[in-house]
Amino acid sequence: MDLSDYLRFLVRRWRIIAALGLLGTAVGVFVTHTTTPQYQATSTLFVSLQDWDDTVKLNQGNSFAQARVRSYAEVVTSPYVTEPVAELLRLDMTPSQLARKITTEVPLETVLLKITVTDTKPVRAARISNAVAHRFAEVIAKIERPEGARLSPVRLSITEHATRPRTPTSPNLVLNLALGLVAGLGLGTGLAVARESLDTSVRSRSDLARCLGDTGGPAVLGSVVLDQSASRHSVAADDDAFGRRAEDFRRLRTNLRFVDIDAPPKVIAVTSAVPAEGKTSISINLASSLAEFGSSVCLVDADLRRPSVASALGLVQDAGLTTVMIGQAKAGEVMQSAGAFSVLASGMLPPNPAEMLGSEQFRAVVRSLADKFDHVVIDTAPVLPVADTPAMASAVDGYLLAARYAKSSRGQVTDAVRALQDVGATVLGSVLNMVPAKRDSEQYGYGYRPKPSGRRERLRLMLRPRLRRRGRPATIGVFPAPSAPTAKDTTPVAAQDGGDHH
Repeated sequence: MDLSDYLRFLVRRWRIIAALGLLGTAVGVFVTHTTTPQYQATSTLFVSLQDWDDTVKLNQGNSFAQARVRSYAEVVTSPYVTEPVAELLRLDMTPSQLARKITTEVPLETVLLKITVTDTKPVRAARISNAVAHRFAEVIAKIERPEGARLSPVRLSITEHATRPRTPTSPNLVLNLALGLVAGLGLGTGLAVARESLDTSVRSRSDLARCLGDTGGPAVLGSVVLDQSASRHSVAADDDAFGRRAEDFRRLRTNLRFVDIDAPPKVIAVTSAVPAEGKTSISINLASSLAEFGSSVCLVDADLRRPSVASALGLVQDAGLTTVMIGQAKAGEVMQSAGAFSVLASGMLPPNPAEMLGSEQFRAVVRSLADKFDHVVIDTAPVLPVADTPAMASAVDGYLLAARYAKSSRGQVTDAVRALQDVGATVLGSVLNMVPAKRDSEQYGYGYRPKPSGRRERLRLMLRPRLRRRGRPATIGVFPAPSAPTAKDTTPVAAQDGGDHH
């Protein structure tokens, strides 16, 4: 992954990063408001030597004091200091507890000693600091006084008494918020990286292209935007002729025509790696877009395990492909109309789908359809769960592989392509299906529609959505509905394969 890939996945995972950043900030606010405020009071002592008038001795005494003052800092928290202070101030704490409240600091190359006391009450912090400073000076004077001498050569003078602090030193709201935010963003980024590393789903056309490239496979021929109403409108062009989804299928149709200019594919099988990736929807709309171009098209439902073309288009499923293969009827007798294209449904489901689709009888049916129609589109079963789709390889010109955004894994796509290549099948290309509109950055955006010309045309465009909601075809204007449609032809119902018809 290069820098652009990292930036892309960070943008893709921004929700979890932002959520944990906000959570960290909230924790910082919570800690700030639940932590007891602490106040600090500091007193300063100066260490010097007495009765040294000579300059040389003063310099020696200064060096001596700097060397001794660091040792004195350790004495501040000793029981010799803390126990008398606790008794004097009548503190409700032991000498060791008082010692934990005291910190010392010796500025570099000085003879100063700072004694800081931290407490929950500002007045008490100042009192303790001053009491400790006085007691400490007495203890050092006693320790440094030679035996039999009246005075100690070392003198500790309090140069700055502790005063009552006005503001608490902790908690620090700004610091806690900053730490919480940074920790949250760091955790969110780490979690995003972990999820991205574990997520093998296809989330862009570039992801899909890399998967196909690993197998030496074909190119990505297009992507289809996600439409929540697709289950109610199986043919995208019938729902909105100039909509984004309809345009996506037109682009797919155009790209298919350029796959092999010298020998353009006539019999196209549409499949997917696993179920529920939208292959049936692509089959139906590919047939519709080819017919829209002026070609005669036959859509064959060869998914003999979970057929869904007939149910999606509101047609009869019980008579169709298997009926023709066993000789009970001719293809023309069980062929149904879906408006602009013809449909050969699956028929009764057999107990041996793979054997039937790999038979000479199936190839004969497909050849007869190819002689009669300009294009034959075959909706097949998924590649990986069953052997049905590779079995029909000799009867088709090539396969179009559908992959679903954020559901199909890279491994599944790679395995599906290799399974088809192993039987010598031609994979014409792949299409990324159900891409959210805001994720489809490779589209230029739609909305380029013809302007209504005249009062009648404007009325048609205004009434069309209302007529469709009432279940009536929109026949007003210069674009009439397909000739002689039946109720079954114009009323699609939900597919039976758990959403594969999207």
